[in-house]
Amino acid sequence: MLEPERWALFLDIDGTLIDLAETPDGIVVPPELPENLHRLSMKLGGALALVTGRALPYADQLFTPYKFPIAGLHGSERRDPSGAISHVEIGAAFEDLKAALIREAGQWPGVLVEDKGAAVAAHYRQAPEQREAVEAAMPRYLDMAGPDFTLQHGKMVMEIRPAQASKGHALQAFLDQPPFQGRRPIAIGDDVTDEAMFRTANQLGGHSIRIAETPAETEAKSTLPSVAALRAAIKALASGVKPNAA
Repeated sequence: MLEPERWALFLDIDGTLIDLAETPDGIVVPPELPENLHRLSMKLGGALALVTGRALPYADQLFTPYKFPIAGLHGSERRDPSGAISHVEIGAAFEDLKAALIREAGQWPGVLVEDKGAAVAAHYRQAPEQREAVEAAMPRYLDMAGPDFTLQHGKMVMEIRPAQASKGHALQAFLDQPPFQGRRPIAIGDDVTDEAMFRTANQLGGHSIRIAETPAETEAKSTLPSVAALRAAIKALASGVKPNAA
C-alpha cells in the first residue's frame, strides 16, 4: 500500500474477510487471517477497523487474540481506538418482540432467528422456500418495534436494528478520532448492508470495494471477485508486497 499513513481501512466480516456459511456460527476463520490483519493494522498505524453486522463480543472471538477497533450491529455498538465501548440501549418491549419472533419462526422449518441483543435477524439461507414467510412477517415486527428501528435486508437474511445507526455513520465516527483522523477511507464489503459505508467513503474522497463473484448494482468504485482474493491482498500488504491486480 503506497503511503499507508494517508489511508484508513474499514472491513466488513461475513462474505468479505470470511466466507459465508449455512449458519452464522458455521463460519471458518483461516488461522493466518487474524495475524495478517494485525500486521496490516500496524503498517497503517492502527487505522484499521471492522464494521460488521455481528455483535461485538462474537466478532472479537473470530480474531483472537487481537482486538481491533470495531463497529458491531451495523454501527449500533462501537469500540473506539481507545477501547471505550458505546452501544444503543433497548427496552423490555424489544426483548418481548424477539421472543415472539422466535416463537413464530418455529413455523418456518430451516429459518434461524439470531438474537443479537440490540438487533434480531431471521436467516433463511438453509430454507430459501421460506423467503416469502420471512419477508411478510418482518415488516410486521418492525411496526411493533417502532420508529427507533429499521429493517435491514441482506443476503438471505432480514434484520431489525436501531435506525439511528449505520455502517456509514460508524465509518465517519472512526474518522473523527486518531489514528483514523485526517486519513482517506477505504471501505470493503460484500452486501447491500455495506452500501452506506461505500457512500460515505466515496463522499470523503476515499475508495470503496465490493466483493462480488458476479456483477452487482453497487456504489462501490471497484470490485474484487472473491473473499479469497481479498485475503490474498491483505496477506501481501501485511508482508510489504504489492498485491496482484484484481
